[in-house]
Amino acid sequence: MKPFLLLATRAEDRAADEEYAAFCRFGGLAEDELVRFRLERAPLGDVDLDRHSGVILGGSPFTTSEPEAVKSDAQRRVEADLAALLDEVVARDYPFLGACYGVGTLGVHQGGLVDATYAEPVGAVEVALTPDGHRDLVVGVLPARFEAFVGHKEAVTSLPPGATLLASSAACPVQAFKVGDNVYATQFHPELDVPGIRTRIDIYKHAGYFPPDLAEDLKARAGRHDVRHPPALVRRFVEHYAR
Repeated sequence: MKPFLLLATRAEDRAADEEYAAFCRFGGLAEDELVRFRLERAPLGDVDLDRHSGVILGGSPFTTSEPEAVKSDAQRRVEADLAALLDEVVARDYPFLGACYGVGTLGVHQGGLVDATYAEPVGAVEVALTPDGHRDLVVGVLPARFEAFVGHKEAVTSLPPGATLLASSAACPVQAFKVGDNVYATQFHPELDVPGIRTRIDIYKHAGYFPPDLAEDLKARAGRHDVRHPPALVRRFVEHYAR
């Protein structure tokens, strides 16, 4: 099998390593079957998509809708690298799964409106598939309604032209969409289970997602939710596109 490519942007080693391990575990992938590139460390350069089965974009502390003036040099470089890659991904309708950061990245690239209107606090929410989501060969593996972990400062307010809405939640109308047949993005985190969200809460408690003194309460609340279903999306993506 050709390896999948994980594009990561988390500067904290603990967060980056946990994210990589989660995508391996839930995707049923060995380490040589998921190649990781940490974009925050170095320019991406040219990617030969024919050497991979698909691309996965992990979450990020970056916020695409921030004013350009406040973005770091690293963030601007990462966004330029991803935009160049998405030019080819979308043109080829190449297998792509963007988790959380992928919604903003793909949404902006395709002309959607991404802003803070539908930001959600860290925690579990109920997500519902749309009729198109039910019929989808990848997202359709999920139940009609399921709980998933979220935590984001921006979201898609208006879908890109021609995009297909696959899932929604009460507080965030765009929880998943696709462009073409094979380019997917989810606002919720399909790679996060309870231990995973607790790790993220510890690492990012001073990053503006929630008041730091709520960290322990958020970790306790996480354990009260049933988030067993979202990882099936990662496994289905891998199984569907492995080649």
